[in-house]
Amino acid sequence: MYSFGFIAPVLALVAWSLVMWLWMYATRIPAMQKAKLDPQEAVRTRTLNLPGPAQWPADNYNHLMEQPTIFYATALAAHVSGAIDTISIGIAWLYVALRVVHSLVQATVNVVMLRFLIFTASTFALGALLVRTVLILTAE
Repeated sequence: MYSFGFIAPVLALVAWSLVMWLWMYATRIPAMQKAKLDPQEAVRTRTLNLPGPAQWPADNYNHLMEQPTIFYATALAAHVSGAIDTISIGIAWLYVALRVVHSLVQATVNVVMLRFLIFTASTFALGALLVRTVLILTAE
């Protein structure tokens, strides 16, 4: 785990984002076909009125394009600057695990308060990674 630094958790989250991309299309395309929606209608996704289970993976995929960008920047900055230690890498893996759990909750049962708690925990992990990286860099 330590030998790859932050590259492994970064690539894991990228891979998970692609899994959610596949899940999004595997649910959304059949739902659109069943509803006899013209694909051009997708130009305004909020007007599609697809059933929740067909929309939730797409919503989650969008979420994976938002806050995780800060994770990528933080993890890669830490990696490039050499601010690497086992605790920080563990925090990075925790962030990835929490984002995967968030995805699974949102794409299946979509309980908002549970998603919120998981999202909050992942945000704290991201904040901890940032603070730890800054502390390591300023200690040098």
